[in-house]
Amino acid sequence: MKSKKNLLGKLVGTGLCLGLTLGVLSSCEDKKPQNDLANLTQYVDPYIGTGDHGHVFVGANVPFGAVQLGPSNITQGWDWCSGYHITDSTILGFAMTHLSGTGIGDLGDISLMPLTGDVPLRRGVHGDQASGMYSLFNRDTEKVKPGYYAVHLDRYDVDVELTATKRVGFHKYTFQNKSVSDPRIVINLEAGIGWDTPVEGYITQENDSVISGYRYSKGWAKDQRIYFTAIFSEPIKKFAVSDSTAVQEGTTLKSRRTFGQAYFAPAEGKKDVYVKVAISPVSIEGAKANMVAELAGWDFEKTIADADLAWNQELNKIKVTSNEPSVMRNFYTALYHTMIAPSLLNDVNGDYLGSDLAIHKNEGFVNYTTFSLWDTYRAAHPLMTLIHPEKMSDMVNTMLHIYKQQGKLPVWHLMANETDCMVGNPGIIVVADAYLKGYEGFDKDLAYEAMKTSAMLDERGLKEYKELGYVPYDKVNESVAKGMEYAIADWAVAQVAKQRGETADYEYFLKRSNSFTHYFDKNINFMRGIDSNGKFRPGALDPFKSVHRENDYTEGNAWQYTWLVPQNVQGLVDLFGSEDKFTQKLDSLFIVQGDLGADASPDISGLIGQYAHGNEPSHQVLYMYPYVGQPWKTAEKVREVLTTLYHDAPAGLCGNEDVGQMSAWYVLSALGFYQVAPAGGVFVFGSPIVNDAIINVGSGKTFNIKANNNSKDNIYIQRITLNGKDYTKSYIEFKDIVSGGDLVFEMGNTPSKTFGVNPEDRPKTIQ
Repeated sequence: MKSKKNLLGKLVGTGLCLGLTLGVLSSCEDKKPQNDLANLTQYVDPYIGTGDHGHVFVGANVPFGAVQLGPSNITQGWDWCSGYHITDSTILGFAMTHLSGTGIGDLGDISLMPLTGDVPLRRGVHGDQASGMYSLFNRDTEKVKPGYYAVHLDRYDVDVELTATKRVGFHKYTFQNKSVSDPRIVINLEAGIGWDTPVEGYITQENDSVISGYRYSKGWAKDQRIYFTAIFSEPIKKFAVSDSTAVQEGTTLKSRRTFGQAYFAPAEGKKDVYVKVAISPVSIEGAKANMVAELAGWDFEKTIADADLAWNQELNKIKVTSNEPSVMRNFYTALYHTMIAPSLLNDVNGDYLGSDLAIHKNEGFVNYTTFSLWDTYRAAHPLMTLIHPEKMSDMVNTMLHIYKQQGKLPVWHLMANETDCMVGNPGIIVVADAYLKGYEGFDKDLAYEAMKTSAMLDERGLKEYKELGYVPYDKVNESVAKGMEYAIADWAVAQVAKQRGETADYEYFLKRSNSFTHYFDKNINFMRGIDSNGKFRPGALDPFKSVHRENDYTEGNAWQYTWLVPQNVQGLVDLFGSEDKFTQKLDSLFIVQGDLGADASPDISGLIGQYAHGNEPSHQVLYMYPYVGQPWKTAEKVREVLTTLYHDAPAGLCGNEDVGQMSAWYVLSALGFYQVAPAGGVFVFGSPIVNDAIINVGSGKTFNIKANNNSKDNIYIQRITLNGKDYTKSYIEFKDIVSGGDLVFEMGNTPSKTFGVNPEDRPKTIQ
């Protein structure tokens, strides 16, 4: 057998499965037969969400991969949280990691850039290329599709093409100018996105074609570590390193601002230089093993094809048809966006960096990161339970190991770091959802322990919440949002306790889950702040006003937060006093107009009246009408959102993508249903926008949806059959979907006053 050193030096081969010889977790993981795969990547438009405030990633990656290889603009700012915005025409470099759809910028690690001429090795000033090493580009030369990115750099006359495997980025740089005497590629360990700041960079030349190193940084993730090895397709003529103040001839450098320049011999004509960069959260040796396992050869076109295949395999889990080309593009782009993250955070042998910042040897599961849980517990994770059953045990095991390492389930986890971003205990909800839906492959007792322990901590307002039964505004900021989110998580714990027969726990957490009642002011029918003495915040409430991070709500106002009770809709109805009063207030939400104030978060977007689809706390609101026997109103509002707030254009999202949540809402709603209760799987019907759907729910089963007479006018469900039998309920349970079968909607252009109206056919609040 060849040594690893020889394999890395030669890097020849066919990319065969090397799992047995290298002891990897599985370099053949997720390989599926190509039979009957439809070409669905053709409908994906990665530009959707690159405009306005969508903040989506643009570049080359594969589903759930550790690598998100793409361009980083020189510009910094809120609309560049992913490193890219459609309005920009600059490229600083092509970085190995990016976020997608977040409201905070980070990552941008291990950035490569082809250079020619005398160029300062620094970020530079936008508008003055001479001040730094960025280049302008013409968008006409840019091409992006799943697993592939290409562009021409005007300043250096270089064509760039990128593709990727899970842990390896594959670069192709074509120097077009034959008169260039110093073609080179810089490895930039200084550059980062948003809050990211380099702490230490290390770079070394191992031989005439291999450069390795690491980058440590701080930012949103307070202690981020990434290791890499880069292999070039031809010998390096000269290698120079610098710390952006002094350049030296040499092979190794460790500093905060580290650059390495690999020079190549000039060519008589155009010159192609390929670079393969493998990353690891563990070590340089881990990166090398990842390289050998995933990309041993140099076949660039095959790697592009393999990436396309990987995307098609995942996109084919839902096959839909529509008469509207825009619906096909919106649907499959949305489905694509739901699979950029969570992203891998382990080597091919299973080793990973834990939340305790210790190296954990293969513990028998695939470790993930990038958990935007305040957003994704609402739709992205429920969608995952339907179409990615093979990943559920890994997702839950990742969270349980995070619990063991940091003492609580994740809140917003990024690159082995807990950011504690946003409010509530969303990790509890995701684990409970998998538990209640019957998924196996994880320790159920540990999962229950993790949920209870996380709910009983004294941090982030929980101490006051336990003592008083609510979060008081005079002790804790954003008190209403925090308390209402904790109540949702408590309901999830209560349902698990009920299933386990833990009666005392069930009663305790169920009582806590109804703590939202403390915030409801019956005199004005709004949720508002209450102090530690049980008194509402003094003065008249302005239900429109929102002050970012400084009032009782999180990225919202009283109009929006009054409805954040997905766990007990009936309890919310009871607070209003009757179904009529509840419905009247809910109707008003979509009509009223008011000033949010100058200090409101820009996340409060996608407004219909005061309904804010651009931010996640509103996402279940449209689906509350069936609880009071008026499903046709849900149909009207869902169709309005699907057709007016999602577009196949760069500004096609009305808010941040939020790591798949905005898109998951579209996917589920386009199919005709949405999970309202946070865990367990009661999916409430809305209005399907696709004509047909075949959902691969695993175990060789499919759930088939057909919407007869569906059109822009025929938005109302008239009747339903399930497996050939009349189905009168305005909801469907998870178990009925994953069992496989046939669901047929009969659509019409007038509201049906029989479907879903009777109390026995409405979704029930589970207590």
